[in-house]
Amino acid sequence: MASFSAVRSTVVSVHDETFRGGELTEFVPAASNDGDTSDTFWRSLRYFNAYRLSIAALFLLALLFYRDILALGSDNFRMFLYANVAWLGLAAVFQVAMRRWPTWFSAQLTTHMLTDIAVLVFLMHASGGIRSGLGVMLLISLAAAALVSRGTLLLFYAAVASIAVLLEQTYWVLVLDASTANYLQPGLLSIGYFATALITNQLALRVIRNERVARQRGTDLADQLRINQLVIQDVQDGVMVVDANDLVRLHNPQVSTLLGRAAPELDQVARYSEELASRLAEWRSGSGDTSVSLRFPDSGRLVRARFVAAGVGGGSFALVFLEDLSKQQEHVQQLKLAALGRLTANIAHEIRNPLSAITHASDMLVEESRGESRERLTRIIRDNAQRLDRMVKDILELSRRDRTRRETISLSAYLRSFVDEFVQIEGLSSSIFVVSAPEDVRVEFDRVHLHQILWNLVQNAWRHCLKTESSVKLSLQRRGARVELHVNDDGTGIPRELQSQLFEPFFTTFSSGTGLGLYIARELCAANGASLEYLERHEGADFCIHWQIAP
Repeated sequence: MASFSAVRSTVVSVHDETFRGGELTEFVPAASNDGDTSDTFWRSLRYFNAYRLSIAALFLLALLFYRDILALGSDNFRMFLYANVAWLGLAAVFQVAMRRWPTWFSAQLTTHMLTDIAVLVFLMHASGGIRSGLGVMLLISLAAAALVSRGTLLLFYAAVASIAVLLEQTYWVLVLDASTANYLQPGLLSIGYFATALITNQLALRVIRNERVARQRGTDLADQLRINQLVIQDVQDGVMVVDANDLVRLHNPQVSTLLGRAAPELDQVARYSEELASRLAEWRSGSGDTSVSLRFPDSGRLVRARFVAAGVGGGSFALVFLEDLSKQQEHVQQLKLAALGRLTANIAHEIRNPLSAITHASDMLVEESRGESRERLTRIIRDNAQRLDRMVKDILELSRRDRTRRETISLSAYLRSFVDEFVQIEGLSSSIFVVSAPEDVRVEFDRVHLHQILWNLVQNAWRHCLKTESSVKLSLQRRGARVELHVNDDGTGIPRELQSQLFEPFFTTFSSGTGLGLYIARELCAANGASLEYLERHEGADFCIHWQIAP
């Protein structure tokens, strides 16, 4: 199913980060154009203003009911009251302005912050200065601004707050004769303003980065899911996603086509096919094959079910691929019919020559009376009859290629046994043949078919080799899940112009051959799930049988 590259992060986020020399020099959470600021920041600013409204209303209620207890406005009650009422009114105006004119974000944020700084300094002065503790409330305002403001503006807000607090303390020292030792508290508070602003800004930067990555990944995932769904909907094979409880979580429309009825939605796999459910259970238990053939009773279609672990849900989810074999069988049948037509034409042509020779020899046999001529003509008839007999036997073997009886064969022992048998029957020296095979390679193959294939390949190798020591080599190689069996000789090899015709029926360079040996060998390999091909080497011929086995 399909993978995607990361889309540029500017799709969703409106945060800008300026890097110089690999270091972050400025964090800009808002867009460069304040009119394009994300709704997230406007929503945050409205929440912050709601906090402002709440605090102003709380102070006003505290003045009315707990004035003597809380000592708010202890030095100048009227100043505290007027400043608090003005703060409450301005907060209401800010709330209306943000909803009706959601533009110029930085300007509105700056207005809010300067208002907070001015009002809180007046409230602090009216309540006894720095000892009232109201200066700490500016930390909350600066922290809130740090979440949504530019880096330069953030430092500006912290600087204005520090200057305002220090000027308020200076008024106490110069006008009201307060001790200069009291500068320590506003000084520490000013340091706290900058520290709070910068730390909050860095935390906000990290949060917004994570949010941007999460949004981008969510966008990528949504795109990938949509494309995967389109791919799954259009593939020719049926696809089912089955969880650990045999519940079909997802399937594509092709499943209904193969079933011959509407596929159930979010139901047990047994409702689709009891045989499929049984084979899936066997595969999960480790006793079944990963690929099985079965027939759906409603549609009558023969399908190949392939089971694959999905690798999600703790490994409990499984993918079931359903391949329609009916169309494949029709295609194979068409290919077989076409090949049969060509084969029949070639057989007719090949049989015509021996029959003509037999007919001609029999006619001459009637006319000739001498013994030597009679013997020569009889030999011609016998040789051509034997050639026809071999041809018929080869064609019969070809017709039986689909009736395979596979069994597990240890290739190392089998190859050595085969070479011993070949040497004894052909009366050859065993030093001519070399077998190189690891002991742990086993394959599923029809033993009779493998014997016929190797006999043909080894006989051809013996016929064309130099007939010296180690002229014919049988080597077995394993590369992962791929096994290769090479039969090569030290002869002159096969000319390049003839290599394309090697596996065609009735093509031969041997005068007494039928030309069906390599053709039948390749067909028998295909019937057993293997492949036969010729590899071009610098010297000699190299025929390779290769197939896939379980790793």
